[in-house]
Amino acid sequence: MLRVAVPNKGSLSESASAMLSEAGYRQRRDSRELVLVDPDNDIEFFFLRPRDIAVYVGAGTLDVGITGRDLFLDAEVDAEELMNLGFAKSTFRFAGPAGDFTSVDQLEGKRLATSYDGLLRNYLAERGINASVVRLDGAVESSVRLGVADAIADVVETGTTLRAAGMEIFGEPILKSEAILIGRRGASPAGVDVLIRRLRGVQVAHQYVMMDYDVRRELVDAAAALTPGLESPTVSPLQDSGWVAVRSMIKKSDTNRIMDELYDLGARAILVSTIHACRI
Repeated sequence: MLRVAVPNKGSLSESASAMLSEAGYRQRRDSRELVLVDPDNDIEFFFLRPRDIAVYVGAGTLDVGITGRDLFLDAEVDAEELMNLGFAKSTFRFAGPAGDFTSVDQLEGKRLATSYDGLLRNYLAERGINASVVRLDGAVESSVRLGVADAIADVVETGTTLRAAGMEIFGEPILKSEAILIGRRGASPAGVDVLIRRLRGVQVAHQYVMMDYDVRRELVDAAAALTPGLESPTVSPLQDSGWVAVRSMIKKSDTNRIMDELYDLGARAILVSTIHACRI
């Protein structure tokens, strides 16, 4: 069986399980379950702390796992990113007391508090910045006020917590993170290709919709230019020989704009339906 690590809690957990369910895999109903076997798909899920997942995959104990890019890079394990999953997006940035810092170069010789010491040390080394890294498990924004650090490096979403602590963001983002699927470097366990194909199908189903409409035959080329689809649109004859039916996948975000443009062109009976699953 393919052995897959899934986050057991936190921001990654719910979205990861929902995506796997949409991909056709069984998922746990009780949050206390640590292992779930899905015999129909020849796969076994292990629910672990998100920070530990990269360690298990890197050691080869588990075949693949879902975790955050920030957690994966911080673990410094022998694994690789197989695909991005498009949820749990965040940004890893520097922050310091308001007015104290304007650039990363000013961190030379300073103390930096973070929960991602491996990731931060590599970032500083790549830029030749000599700074002391203080590892903390949480509440990093309090470290400056308590005299443990001069600045911090942490995951930032809205920045509200930082501002409440009298701090501000400076410098370019250290890393833009999101949920990813990782696997041991160079390994290709049985079933992983099917898993990736299914997850990509879920992503496409979230990003696209199916659009159907009728249009006069002489306007097909102009209509097809608005809805080219992934390969090309499906065009079918109607009983009225002057009209055809067109079906095409379009980006969900473009739906209303394309409907308006098709209507102005002369298309009618324009319908949009969701896609529950697909293979591209």
